[in-house]
Amino acid sequence: MATWTVSTMERTLNDSESGLEGVVNILHWQLTDSDGEHHGRCYGAVGLSAPDADSFTAYADISEADAIAWAKAAIGEEQVTAYEDSVASQIELSKNPVTATGVPASWA
Repeated sequence: MATWTVSTMERTLNDSESGLEGVVNILHWQLTDSDGEHHGRCYGAVGLSAPDADSFTAYADISEADAIAWAKAAIGEEQVTAYEDSVASQIELSKNPVTATGVPASWA
């Protein structure tokens, strides 16, 4: 099962437009999975829309689950699926490679 994490959040300390403090506007996320020694990973950053003052969550009260849900919502369901498929493909390609590197053993 692929694991989503948020490694850091960029925030505005005092948002003059909304009057709110600690408004998170960018989430840096990572998606990882593994099967034994085979690993896959995607990462990126996504911007968030301005918060609704009525449902605003103070920075100190944001849970990791909240941040992950916000990141996935901002990325969009179709792209979330594409990232998860990419990680699964990376693992499959690691298990069944189609290319190789090196030099012939006779060169040694």
